[in-house]
Amino acid sequence: MLFSPVGVPKAATSSRSVTNDAFGTPSNPISVEGGGFGFPKSSRILRSSDFRKVYDEGFRFSCQHFAAFCVADVGQRDGPKVGFTASRAMGNAVVRNRMRRRMREAVRLRPAGLDTKWRIVFNPRKPILTANREAIERDLKRLLQQCAAS
Repeated sequence: MLFSPVGVPKAATSSRSVTNDAFGTPSNPISVEGGGFGFPKSSRILRSSDFRKVYDEGFRFSCQHFAAFCVADVGQRDGPKVGFTASRAMGNAVVRNRMRRRMREAVRLRPAGLDTKWRIVFNPRKPILTANREAIERDLKRLLQQCAAS
């Protein structure tokens, strides 16, 4: 029979994110059906043909933390669409997923800044793993200003 020391939990019941810099509670989050916070499928680019259209027809915005490809879709009426990609060259699946999560959270916290006609694909870069939230949001704000000017 195995015994564990008294007062030592057998398993973690909850833990903080592995990321050192938490994004905090959003002030105006995109809420999804069911009452939770998230990034609904209706706001995401999911098909490879849609990604290809943005890459082929859009313009590129580059900064230290990510590259973004943006295209205005005049016929789109159901809000902005956003996609996130990370190539295998960026690292293993854990690293790539962490990069996409950090980028997705930054975009999720700024829904008012996106015009409904835009389709944007974000390609995070390695510095996003160690960047603080303010730096990522500053670059995102510059992207949204450039989109508004176009």
